[in-house]
Amino acid sequence: MSKIEIACFNPESAIIAFENGADRIELCAGLSEGGTTPDFESTKDLRAKINIPIFVMIRPRGGDFTYSDAEFEQMKSDLTALKSLNIDGFVFGILDENDEVNMAQNKALVELASPLPCTFHRAFDRAKGLEESLEKVIECGFTTILTSGQKPNVSEGKENLKKLVALSNGRIEILVGGCLRSSNIEDIREATKAGYFHSSAITDGGSFANPDEVVALKNK
Repeated sequence: MSKIEIACFNPESAIIAFENGADRIELCAGLSEGGTTPDFESTKDLRAKINIPIFVMIRPRGGDFTYSDAEFEQMKSDLTALKSLNIDGFVFGILDENDEVNMAQNKALVELASPLPCTFHRAFDRAKGLEESLEKVIECGFTTILTSGQKPNVSEGKENLKKLVALSNGRIEILVGGCLRSSNIEDIREATKAGYFHSSAITDGGSFANPDEVVALKNK
């Protein structure tokens, strides 16, 4: 049975996703920046209201995925604080100045998050080399990679996603996301053989998940 994670950029979307059958929430702020770290209090309030898994984004700003020493310290501080809220996992990804997976920094955050699982987010789609990056992310200790197959969206990335699912061979979950909607999820699922899918379920250009879209994604 395929599962759906809904990317929620505010607590209201998370409630909508929860009430309409989402299997997991990716909680973040900064919709216009593609997702940043949500604030402590809103995360705490949400945790009290829903009982499905919440994975929290750790990303201090939009833009690239190479961070200064001060930004990396902020990421560690945010992760430590949010870990105290009985959440279920974290979402982050750090590249070096050559757009390769930053082994040292990612390993440090994975260890700090332990025993909670970590998803390497779509920084993967900016990383050099499909197979090399996959192996590096696995070595860092992540349990999941969120990716559109290193292409702008899941439709263009279908073949790479299929390849990633095969190469991962159960060692890491390939979470398929990037312009995924109820209109294309059946085609993408059939092509990739993936089992977990990721969407914001935003259909009107606004900032809230559409409840009907969440249901449609889940049903398909």
